[in-house]
Amino acid sequence: MANIKNQKFIALDISGKNYLSWVLDVKLHLSVKKLKHTIDEDNAASNEERVTALIFLRHHIDDDLKYEYLTVENSLELWQNLNDRFEHLKAVVLPKALNDWSQLRFQDFEIVS
Repeated sequence: MANIKNQKFIALDISGKNYLSWVLDVKLHLSVKKLKHTIDEDNAASNEERVTALIFLRHHIDDDLKYEYLTVENSLELWQNLNDRFEHLKAVVLPKALNDWSQLRFQDFEIVS
């Protein structure tokens, strides 16, 4: 990750441990750039918009993931491939996080405001 200085947020890790926050960041940044429609099904994006979104996505994924998806030339296809690979984390990570949050105890404090 030599280009980390130029990134707007943390790149998607090859393990996918930051996938949920990465998806949100990507959607927000693509919305700001008016390119979010390039990752939607049945979009009518121009070739220039697709390439711009693809460059943005590739810039914000781990280098090993870049090499793995080197032949993908469409932003929607890359988005779907990453979604297929890491979507299961919502079923694993999110319930655990919600459970941890519900079990959180403020043992060291008498009053919590």
